[in-house]
Amino acid sequence: MNGNVKNCRQKSNKNKYLIENITGIIFLLSALIAVISLLLIIGFIFYKGLIPFVSKGYSFIDFIFGKEWVPSADKFGILPMILASVYATLGSLIIGIPIGILTATFIVEVAPKGLAKIISPAVELLAGIPSVLYGIFGLAFIVPNIQNLFNLPKGQSLLAVIIVLAIMMLPTIVTVSETAIRAVPKSYKEASLALGASKIETTFKVIIPSAKSGILAAVVLGLGRAIGETMAVILVAGNSPVIPKSIMDSVRPLTTNIVLEMGYAYGTHQEMLFATGIVLFIFIIILNLVLTKISNKEID
Repeated sequence: MNGNVKNCRQKSNKNKYLIENITGIIFLLSALIAVISLLLIIGFIFYKGLIPFVSKGYSFIDFIFGKEWVPSADKFGILPMILASVYATLGSLIIGIPIGILTATFIVEVAPKGLAKIISPAVELLAGIPSVLYGIFGLAFIVPNIQNLFNLPKGQSLLAVIIVLAIMMLPTIVTVSETAIRAVPKSYKEASLALGASKIETTFKVIIPSAKSGILAAVVLGLGRAIGETMAVILVAGNSPVIPKSIMDSVRPLTTNIVLEMGYAYGTHQEMLFATGIVLFIFIIILNLVLTKISNKEID
């Protein structure tokens, strides 16, 4: 009898170890697939994008600081696209960050529960709208209003891009900031109110600073969506590869430049578009590193 019990226990233990080993292998394979996929994508883009500078004698400096993009004339300068991306991203952050944080604060700290239950799902619903629909909205509503308001030949401009991107990043900033604000211990608020601070003072001097790490994470995520957005931007940017001198000028960001021409590009032209992707990738990495460092300093 005891021997049978031991045998059953041993078989049970073997089955548990076998299941654990198989599960561990599955997890490992899943992680490897994710990492390998990332490395393959990065490797392919860098391989294709570096060919013109390594084997064809093109200058990377001229590529970065060149002001003309005329593939038919063998001119590949992406400075106008870089500036357009920088201006559009900064402009959308200037609009999107304050509105997003204030909206999250309103939902958590100010709005009645009934109203908050309506606003919060509505904001989350914005995140599920396809980007092309934002572009259609911008083209049908924002662009004509800019054109009429400022008496322009056309309303497709840097300003339209900034407004559309600011709207698109709002769901991310609001949702993540709301979670961060809710995570602040209630004792902080109670202590501040007990010391005589008003509700508004408590909100802006205690609660929001306490949630700053989560809010910065929201900004990073919103920034990622703004930089990488393409379809909505194509419809409202005007897509002129020239350096913008005014917020009303037509622009062509880096992502738009790639999408517009990749379908028919070949040879050096195609490789230069991959090189544009490298610049965009580096641009995103630098911005994320800067914001991450700021976030870490704030936490410390």
